[in-house]
Amino acid sequence: MQNLMELLSIEFNCKPDDFLKSNNILIVSELHEGRRVYSSEKYFFHMVTMGQNAVVTADECMQDFLRAYIDVKQGHYLFEIPNLLPIERELNKYGYTLTQTYHMFLSCEQIKAEKKYPVKWFFDDEIHRFYGDKRFPNAICSEYKPERPDKVVVCAYDGDTIMGMAGCSEDAPHWQQIGIDVLPEYRSKGVGTYLVTLLKNKIIECNNIPFYGTSVSNYHSWNIALNCGFKPTWLEIGAKKIE
Repeated sequence: MQNLMELLSIEFNCKPDDFLKSNNILIVSELHEGRRVYSSEKYFFHMVTMGQNAVVTADECMQDFLRAYIDVKQGHYLFEIPNLLPIERELNKYGYTLTQTYHMFLSCEQIKAEKKYPVKWFFDDEIHRFYGDKRFPNAICSEYKPERPDKVVVCAYDGDTIMGMAGCSEDAPHWQQIGIDVLPEYRSKGVGTYLVTLLKNKIIECNNIPFYGTSVSNYHSWNIALNCGFKPTWLEIGAKKIE
């Protein structure tokens, strides 16, 4: 948990212990090395909770509104739709809109994976052969991204046919996010749980930190995470420019 707070403090331009306070924290956003890299621009608005308070980093123009708004609300309640709507209206004034909420899971313990299916492993440049394959939008990036490269892929096979793929990208130094895709005809057979467990164990063996994210309504993905030993740990939401 300390490693997570240190990572998030880099991204939110705050102190690690800010995530454990009872009051909400508001900071002007800045870019720092060591963050997860999803954009080359600093956050216009981004908010996170680990279940207690909310920590918010935002552009200077949002500070007065947010300071008055978040000071009178309990942190984790800010992520409920009625409390997000005023933030959405304020963001719209500057040409921004809220993203989806990201429900994030963490686990640093290996669990035993009984062999269920034949698998093959692919590392670094070996993964490039799969770019452009629309069957795997979650397991790997759409193309090579040097700022958060895909590092490891494991595939389960039925003969020569790929049943499913789990992959991880290194979104920050030593922080590797797992994604999973199982082909429709092989779902509900334990393929996803098996592959994610194998990959999570491999990441830990390499002294890296595995993490997992999904949406609030994707219960199938939630169950895979829980079955593989992940626990829901933090929740975040951001803003993007209105197209």
